[in-house]
Amino acid sequence: MHQAGYTDDHAAKADIVDLAIGAGSFKTLTAALQAAGLVDVLRGDGPFTVFAPTDEAFAKLPKGTVESLLEPENKDKLTAVLTYHVVPGALDAEDVASRRTLKTVNGQKIELAETKSGLKLDESGLVKTDLFASNGVVHVIDTVLLPQ
Repeated sequence: MHQAGYTDDHAAKADIVDLAIGAGSFKTLTAALQAAGLVDVLRGDGPFTVFAPTDEAFAKLPKGTVESLLEPENKDKLTAVLTYHVVPGALDAEDVASRRTLKTVNGQKIELAETKSGLKLDESGLVKTDLFASNGVVHVIDTVLLPQ
């Protein structure tokens, strides 16, 4: 599956950050990446697998959570949340589905489970998979993953 508006050729040239910006449904995620100083990291060589929460996923968090995380004094907490969405290596949907846990770049593990409604990562469902970027793969999720 590919994000509407992206051809295979275009997606392969865009890095993970540009792919997220171009998709239009990750404004909160891109703002958070900027606030945490992670944009340059995710523009790097990687490869990375990013589980990208949509703007709607961020909107499901308790009122004030996003605003609080974006405050400069909460940069460490924001960084922990964001890096919990990133796994080293480029894992396509088949690779992800074949695992029970994924170790994130923040050192914690995401639990995976096959349910009637599809694969769940912690409590989040996969909305779209296999958006290929020049430096990894993006999978769209419907809930922000929160580290323990």
